[in-house]
Amino acid sequence: MKFLETIQQKIVNREQALNIILQWRKQGETIVFTNGCFDIIHKGHVHYLAQARDLGTKLIVGLNTDESIKKLKGEHRPVKELESRGLTLASFAYVDLVIPFEEDTPFHLISSIIPHVLVKGSDYTEDAIVGADIVKQHGGKVTTIDFVTGFSSTNYFKKI
Repeated sequence: MKFLETIQQKIVNREQALNIILQWRKQGETIVFTNGCFDIIHKGHVHYLAQARDLGTKLIVGLNTDESIKKLKGEHRPVKELESRGLTLASFAYVDLVIPFEEDTPFHLISSIIPHVLVKGSDYTEDAIVGADIVKQHGGKVTTIDFVTGFSSTNYFKKI
């Protein structure tokens, strides 16, 4: 199989993801979930995602669709369309699945996946992390990861 095809196969819909995750669970994998817009990938994202993957054996990234981002961040976002953002994320060796979602939050996605570990950036408190209650009810862990200082998409947009 060619590298591009391998990368593209990591981008799946919710139903496909649930089938894959079922197999992972049978194999004893530890499933980590995070989510975001990932509009302009930078050093902070690379560090964050790599550290998230270190918390388990499989990393799933929930990716906001273009319409979802417009609602959250305004008409001028995203800069990069869903296909480009998804392909970039899926190209990382430590990202195992990318699942686009249309809702404002990944609550329904998290509720269907029930990851072992739910991760967000340290700008969130645990009580503000969507899906934390579901994950904890099922014996999972909720954690945050510190940002790499000086790197944010907002700063890059201001610079541009």
